[in-house]
Amino acid sequence: MPPVRRFICIHGHFYQPPRENPWLETVETQDSAAPYHDWNERICAECYATNGAARIQNAKNQITSIVNNYSQISFNFGPTLLSWLKENAPRTYRMILDGERRSRKNYGGHSSAMAQVYNHMIIPLANKRDRVTQIRWGIADYKKHYGTAPEGMWLAETAADSESLELLAQHGIKFTVLAPHQCARVRGLADAGWTDTPGASVDTTRPYLVRFKSGVSISVFFYNGPASRAIAFEGLLNSGEAFAGRLRNSFRDGAQPQLAHVATDGESYGHHHKHGEMALAYALRLLERDKTVRLTNYGKHLEQFPPECECEIVDNSSWSCVHGVERWRSNCGCNGGKPYNQLWRAPLRQALDDLRDGVAVLTEQEGGKVLKDVWAARDAYIDVVLERSSEQAERFFHAHETHELLEDERVFALELLEMQRHTQLMYTSCGWFFDDIGGIETVQIIAYAARVLQLAKKIFGQPAADLEVAFIARMAEAKSNEAGAGDGAQIYKACAGTMELGLEKVAAHYAISSIFSSFGEQTDLFCYRVRRISYDVRTSGRGRLALGRAHIASAITGHHQSFSFAVLHFGDQNITAAVKPYTDADAAEFEAFAEQAEEHVQRARFPEVIRLMDREYGRVDYSLTSLFRDEQRRIVELILNSTLWDIENSLTTIYNDHASLLHYLSQAGLPKPPALTLAAGFAINAGLRRALETDPIDIAQMRSFLALAKADKVPLETATLSYIADQRMKRAMVELQMSAGSLEMLDRALTLARNLAELPFDLNLWQAQNIWYEILGTANYALTSLGEDEGPRWDKSFRELGGCLSIDCASITADDLAVAAPGD
Repeated sequence: MPPVRRFICIHGHFYQPPRENPWLETVETQDSAAPYHDWNERICAECYATNGAARIQNAKNQITSIVNNYSQISFNFGPTLLSWLKENAPRTYRMILDGERRSRKNYGGHSSAMAQVYNHMIIPLANKRDRVTQIRWGIADYKKHYGTAPEGMWLAETAADSESLELLAQHGIKFTVLAPHQCARVRGLADAGWTDTPGASVDTTRPYLVRFKSGVSISVFFYNGPASRAIAFEGLLNSGEAFAGRLRNSFRDGAQPQLAHVATDGESYGHHHKHGEMALAYALRLLERDKTVRLTNYGKHLEQFPPECECEIVDNSSWSCVHGVERWRSNCGCNGGKPYNQLWRAPLRQALDDLRDGVAVLTEQEGGKVLKDVWAARDAYIDVVLERSSEQAERFFHAHETHELLEDERVFALELLEMQRHTQLMYTSCGWFFDDIGGIETVQIIAYAARVLQLAKKIFGQPAADLEVAFIARMAEAKSNEAGAGDGAQIYKACAGTMELGLEKVAAHYAISSIFSSFGEQTDLFCYRVRRISYDVRTSGRGRLALGRAHIASAITGHHQSFSFAVLHFGDQNITAAVKPYTDADAAEFEAFAEQAEEHVQRARFPEVIRLMDREYGRVDYSLTSLFRDEQRRIVELILNSTLWDIENSLTTIYNDHASLLHYLSQAGLPKPPALTLAAGFAINAGLRRALETDPIDIAQMRSFLALAKADKVPLETATLSYIADQRMKRAMVELQMSAGSLEMLDRALTLARNLAELPFDLNLWQAQNIWYEILGTANYALTSLGEDEGPRWDKSFRELGGCLSIDCASITADDLAVAAPGD
């Protein structure tokens, strides 16, 4: 059989902008992502996790195979997203790493993972210093996760110019991927004349070399534009068979080696297109079995078929804007679809450029006192960002400090570098991509700018305050299309006013939270470490007084300070608190205050306590609204739970007292009073929740309440009930996996699965299915604890369990198990 000359590569650009609160280093609740906590979590569930364990199904919608798409496609993950996944979705993160390792095995040692410029900055619009940092940080991040240097690097929005490509090549990057309309002209490597490629007419089935006068070069792959658009926007993912067919038909005539390749946002596969990851998995299966084509990745193809032609690119071009990079600096007309102008883009970029350049001058003036080369230190600082440990910090300072730094000097250096890190984050491309300056993506980068200015004012004083005045003036020129949003200056002030955080606010959060939480001697609060010095609570009736002292330290910069606090709680949301700095010299004064306050509490003289707090602290200006957003919601939920429990019990009593009347009205077809219908809904759904949460499930109660719901036409809270059922099944499967083949645990899991099959709504058993597949793929799993006579019983029950989880056990082969992956 002649060698295969036709190759296929599918690239997914998996990316989300950094969403962390700049002061907390964590993503806070985003209501628009509900029912998930935030958009990272939602898209992870819909896309990143599902591509690590993608389903291939038969005509009965039963699973015949679970595959890791990352092992067969080309992909890149944005560095800030990959770090979030490592911390918040570790099983998904491990699937990505597992897929990358398998890709090297599949493709001759070449990784399918590409690196990416660090935080998706539009590189042609950056100065050279920032371009270099973005490239170096992207490479360092790649090495941290994958353990090796990258061959390729993805440019944000594929925005490119010749200078950027040359910098990639100078840093050892062998290739990148661009859109076909970004090619200007081509010629053979030995030819003198150029051929223009207008209208994206470049031959996308071959790689091209870009050569520079400095002597370096880089290869460029121009992806198939029409096929990529069909994936992203034209419904090609509605059918895995159609997807595979479109790729097979992407080759040109001739016997020369050809690469048919597409590139889209990775989120197309599951988030933008529901079940897109399944279409991808099925297409990969079809292509893998097709003897006329072969799957590959860019590194492998480049090794096999080095470029025979060179090209020049269209400078300042990108894949998502016909005007090149104008979408990120001007009112070019490209937006998210609303009838808005984007005149705000230019003053926003100018304000950030002026801020960046202003703090750069101050950084060089002051940073040289503690760092040998501030810009080399900034490039190396990524190692500290990726590993927040004292050991890593020691290595960093040993390499970059001008002398052995004192503690205050180290804090200064780290605050300087954090300020510079946020000058990078404030250029994340999404800040300009959408309709209005008031959008969450743009507000996010303005928050990063606010963090830059906060640190700059602390480090540099008045010169930085002058920069803030100029920044606000320029931002005032960036007018929102939304009347209520105002302009960029107002948005900045709102960010600085509501989000900006100092150690005192952290102390206030700790103090108020201590009323509702039990903290240990040492506590981590987001990116702060709290050490309790003293803590005492006095109670009288519903009133409680908490008095304490705590030492607060930033885990990022090491900046630290001690505080004393007093918190008075009258029940529910009624809480008031006071905080002020504390030193050992204040001990006697604090203890005298505490003694007086405790005496007033014992006598229930709470007005006297408040007056005493006023005198001691000067102000009492912290309340429940002072808490960080997620903690505020958690505590409000705690407060509401008891109230809701009382309401639910009352409604259940009403329903039980009048259930027979409701049954009669339903059977007679007579209208039911809304109040009684409401009570029935609460009672029946509450009963079902309790039945599902009972261990083991109270199947009699479950059946009874399901019958009542059907008879009385009560709508079920399917989202809540399904979630409870899903989690129960997941826990049962985890227990089975950890039991090393226990027949008892298998019987429990099987009984649960049989019972859940009676629920009259669909369940998302994705996690349980993944664990079943993992167990099946573990060689001799059950034999470690079972005798030979028990083996057949295990096998029969385990396969029945798979059937209950919608798995076609008979169709699974050894080859399928070889590519199985864990689920999240």
